[in-house]
Amino acid sequence: MTRSPEDVIVRPYITEKSNNDIALGKYTFIVSVGSTKTEIRQAVETLFNVRVLKVNTMNCEGKLKRVRLQTGRRPNWKKAIVKIDTDPKPETYLGKGGKEITSPRKRKGAIEEFGMVQ
Repeated sequence: MTRSPEDVIVRPYITEKSNNDIALGKYTFIVSVGSTKTEIRQAVETLFNVRVLKVNTMNCEGKLKRVRLQTGRRPNWKKAIVKIDTDPKPETYLGKGGKEITSPRKRKGAIEEFGMVQ
């Protein structure tokens, strides 16, 4: 089952620590619970046009909450920390006859819209 990138990434996770990690090229997102690291990587690359180097995920359990006599649980959620390439370069490879060919595609070095989306 293939999901669209908008279904994989729910929203950015903005905290003091995640804002400090932006300088290192690490961005934190809340993602759908059933998504895999490969789906997260592909979603970030297509939505933000960046090159993803590494994806770390963690499942967070929902907290117990109580209102008077009723107890309940908040939903479980999944967090992904994505490290992107902050110094993107055009890709070069050897073609026919040993000629070096440079691909014209160059990706962004940061996610500009990160603080704007909620």
